[in-house]
Amino acid sequence: MSVLQALAATIAARKGADPDSSWTAKLLTKGPEKCAEKFGEEAVEAIIEAVKGDRDRLTSEAADVLYHLLVMLAARDVTLADVEAELARREGKSGIAEKAARK
Repeated sequence: MSVLQALAATIAARKGADPDSSWTAKLLTKGPEKCAEKFGEEAVEAIIEAVKGDRDRLTSEAADVLYHLLVMLAARDVTLADVEAELARREGKSGIAEKAARK
């Protein structure tokens, strides 16, 4: 099991946890919209660090982004396996061709 898979499993397990004892449970009880908002905030922070060029801060913010992405997905019952399957479906395709096929 990868670190991301383990994190996704922990997030799924916290769905029914006490919000007073789990940050993940607290986020999830606030609903998908709040989870999406928090993901957006973390993404902006990662962008700022990428522009600044601080590798350590970018690494830290990227970890926050991945965590909050998984929480946002869990809030909408989308699993990491679902996302991995979509990535596998796209593997070997040109990004340009794949985007054109969406139109």
